[in-house]
Amino acid sequence: MIRKLLFLFALLPSMLFAQHTIKGTFTPAEKFKFAFLYRVTAETSLFVANADVAEDGTFEIPLDSNTIPGTYRLVYAQPQDQFNFDFFVNNKEDIVLNFDIEKGLSFDKSSENKLYTSYNRSMALVNKSIRNYYSSGKEDKAGYTKIFTILKNTQDEFEKASEGMIANNFIKACKPYIPSSLEDVSTFSKNIKSNYFSNIDFGNKTLQNSNFLIKTTIDYVIGFIDRNNPDASYMENIDTVVKAIGDNPKIKAILLEILWNQFSVENNEVVANYIGSKYLLNIAKANNNKELANSITLFKNASIGNIGPDFNIEVKDENDKIKVSKLSKLEGSNNYLLFFWSTTCSHCLDEIPQLKEYIKTKKKENIQVVAIALDNDLYRWKDMTYDYPDFLHVFGEGKWDNPIGDQYNVTGTPSYFVLDKDKKIIGKPENIDEFKAYYEALEKANINASKEETKN
Repeated sequence: MIRKLLFLFALLPSMLFAQHTIKGTFTPAEKFKFAFLYRVTAETSLFVANADVAEDGTFEIPLDSNTIPGTYRLVYAQPQDQFNFDFFVNNKEDIVLNFDIEKGLSFDKSSENKLYTSYNRSMALVNKSIRNYYSSGKEDKAGYTKIFTILKNTQDEFEKASEGMIANNFIKACKPYIPSSLEDVSTFSKNIKSNYFSNIDFGNKTLQNSNFLIKTTIDYVIGFIDRNNPDASYMENIDTVVKAIGDNPKIKAILLEILWNQFSVENNEVVANYIGSKYLLNIAKANNNKELANSITLFKNASIGNIGPDFNIEVKDENDKIKVSKLSKLEGSNNYLLFFWSTTCSHCLDEIPQLKEYIKTKKKENIQVVAIALDNDLYRWKDMTYDYPDFLHVFGEGKWDNPIGDQYNVTGTPSYFVLDKDKKIIGKPENIDEFKAYYEALEKANINASKEETKN
């Protein structure tokens, strides 16, 4: 009897707390195997539950009464950051959705998600009418007024219809700029930009616990730029974002780190270092985020225009004896190439022989190669160095956990750093072909500079 009672109590949690469900159908069914549900927070996504996808493409995930209302993310393939979609869970209704690879996401059941989907669709149609108006090049005051009256009414109706819903936070934040009189396209565009954050409350917890603020911020920073001077536009836009965020340090730190990561991954050193130096490094230090502070510092130190971080190099003296010197002490060349490679990197093994043949055609007083192997196999590395006698060789023991690679912020091999005679970083080509093109242009510029000096 006791055993039966224990079994009954073990079943009670699922019987008592299972309240609503998320059901769905994936199309085409054979492309999907699983569905993982996460709750989105400002910092990360928290795992909630998962389900297998049946042969007909259907799945079902039960929700319990303690499910926290908010934005949720369904992951359906790897990598997770690419194959997912977000929706609202209010824990007041069942959700039935369809996801088609070609057609996207739709809802058969869920008043909240259906309303928000309808809002986005309606606003997209009105915005299309605005674009068509400006594209026509014709002035039609009555038509212009009608379009923006529809836009205002649509916004007002959805705000009212969504009262009390999670979606209301997003609909209000998306409230568009509506001109009070006819504006030409240039004025309209400027006013859209200046009013972009007018209705967004960065302190709103519901917005924070979603992808909304991230997407909105990125869209603003990269969307409103002067094509002739993009970096200046990016930096100006970042300043505007920081001002709009206001006194919300937590979300400010998150958004600035995301922006810094985006520009650093794209190797836009000017903008990444602007974000790091002006804002993010101080925030990282204040939050005792040593890893982030270190990453910002290393990225900046390895940027073009800075003196290359120093490290030991074994060189031969005039008596052909090996001695330990430093990068900063090297002399005799106008330029130096730091070539980071590995004995197990296929791209490196393809490019290093090409580099050898190319360098053979150049004078050592013009360029010297310093090959740093980020590796673990000392004997394999040593054996391979004999094939490249004209290079200066450094063994970067530890591979990705090596101080030289870390100092130069090397995240992949091969990596190229071109230095001038003073060891200042002047170029970072992506591959052997880019290096050749870069160096040919550099050599030509150096020759022309020498000719000018001779004339004078």
